[in-house]
Amino acid sequence: MQSQKAFSDIEYSTSLRMNASSWTEMSRELLIDDYQTVREQTERMAGRLSVEDQNLQSMPEASPVKWHRAHTTWFFETFLLTPESKGYTAFDSAYTYLFNSYYNGVGKQFPRAQRALISRPDNDTVARYRRAVDRAMIRLIEGLDEGGLQRVAPMIVLGLNHEQQHQELIITDIKHALSHNPLSPSWSQAPPADKAIGGSAEWIDFDGAVIEIGSTGERFCFDNETPRHRTVIENFRLASRPVKCGEFIDFINEDGYDRPELWLADGWAWIEKSGISAPLYWELRDGHWHYYTAAGYRAVDPEEPVCHVSFHEAFAFAQWSGARLPTEAEWEHAAETCPVEGHFADSDHWHPMRAARGPGLNQMFGDVWEWTASSYAPYPGFKPARGAVGEYNGKFMANQMVLRGGSCATPAGHVRPGYRNFFYPVDRWQFSGIRLAKDC
Repeated sequence: MQSQKAFSDIEYSTSLRMNASSWTEMSRELLIDDYQTVREQTERMAGRLSVEDQNLQSMPEASPVKWHRAHTTWFFETFLLTPESKGYTAFDSAYTYLFNSYYNGVGKQFPRAQRALISRPDNDTVARYRRAVDRAMIRLIEGLDEGGLQRVAPMIVLGLNHEQQHQELIITDIKHALSHNPLSPSWSQAPPADKAIGGSAEWIDFDGAVIEIGSTGERFCFDNETPRHRTVIENFRLASRPVKCGEFIDFINEDGYDRPELWLADGWAWIEKSGISAPLYWELRDGHWHYYTAAGYRAVDPEEPVCHVSFHEAFAFAQWSGARLPTEAEWEHAAETCPVEGHFADSDHWHPMRAARGPGLNQMFGDVWEWTASSYAPYPGFKPARGAVGEYNGKFMANQMVLRGGSCATPAGHVRPGYRNFFYPVDRWQFSGIRLAKDC
C-alpha cells in the first residue's frame, strides 16, 4: 500500500479511472462504478466453476476460490466498513479469524494450508456476505462528504487493486488444483488460432546511465514501488520477446536439467530433491510434450512463451543460452519505452499467446510474468504504512525474487512498468516466464 501522504497525489489508471485532484460528484460515481466492476468480475470468474471446484486447495501456497471471494470481502469490511461506517455490524464475527490472510495487527488467522477445510460458510453464504458488504460499501461512498471521500477513497482503491490481485490468484490456484484431475477439466476458452511463426529473438540495445525507477506518484501504486530513486545501469541488451516453448525444449533435449554447472547451488539441490525435468504441467507422452491448460490438455505449442518455470529454471536456461536474466532496473527502464498493452485476463484466454513479431520489444506486458535477477528488497528510503495494512508488502521483503510485466491471468489495467511482483525461487504455479538479457 502506498503511504498515506502519497495517496493524496494519486490518479487512478485504466480500470480504476478517477482523478483525485478534486472529488466531484462524478468522481464519486466513478468510484462506485469501479467498485462494482471489480467485485462483479470476481463473481463472473467464480461462476465458471462448480461449488465443488471452489473449495479445492491443492497445496499450502494456494487457496480455494471460495476463500478468495470471502477474503477480499473481509478486506473491505475490516479496513473500511468497521472503522468508517457508523453503526455497522459485522456480517459474522467469526470471519475475522477465518478470512484474515496474514495481518497479525488484526488478529490470529486460520491456518493457511487448511483453508479447504472451511466447508462452512458454504458458497451461498459467501455470496450473501459479498452482497451485504457491497451494499454497505455503496452506502458508505454515497454518504461521505467531500472531505471524508478524499480521506477514504485511497483505501477503497487499494482494496480494489487487492481484489484484482486475488482475481489473478483465482486463475492460478484453480489451474493448479484442476491439473490434478485425470479428466483435465476445461474452464476457459482456448486462445484464438494464430498461425504466425516468429523467428529468432532480436537484441535491443540500451545505453548505460543513471536512471530513475519506481513510482512517480502520478498514478496508483503499491508501497513496494516507492520511493522513486536513482540507480546505475551499464550498457545492456534485452531480447525482443520472451523465451518460447520450442527453445526451452532444446534446453531439455541438451540435458539442461542434468548439468549442475548451469544451476545455482540452491537450484541444483531443488532439482535433485524434486526430480523435476520440465516446466510445471508438462508431460512427455509418446515422445511429444503436452501440457495442461485452462482450456484442457493439449500438445505444447513451440511458438508460445514458455511459462510455469521457477527462477532456478529461468537462471539455468539463461546460463545455457550464454545470456542472463535482466535486473529489475534494466527491465523497468526498457519497459518505459513500451505501451502497457498485451494479452491480459480480460480476454478470457488464460494461456499465453504465440510469440509476437515486430520491431523493438514485444510482449513486455501480459502473457507471462518475467523473472528478473533482482532480489525482492525495499527501495532506498522505503517506509511501510502505519498500522495493520502496512503488512501488505513490506514484511515479505526477504528470500524472494522480483518478476515484472504481468501475465495472461493479470487483470487488464492492473500493471505498469514499475509494478513489482515477487515469489520464491522455486515457485512455478504462477504464469512465470523468461526474457533474456546480455551485457554489451
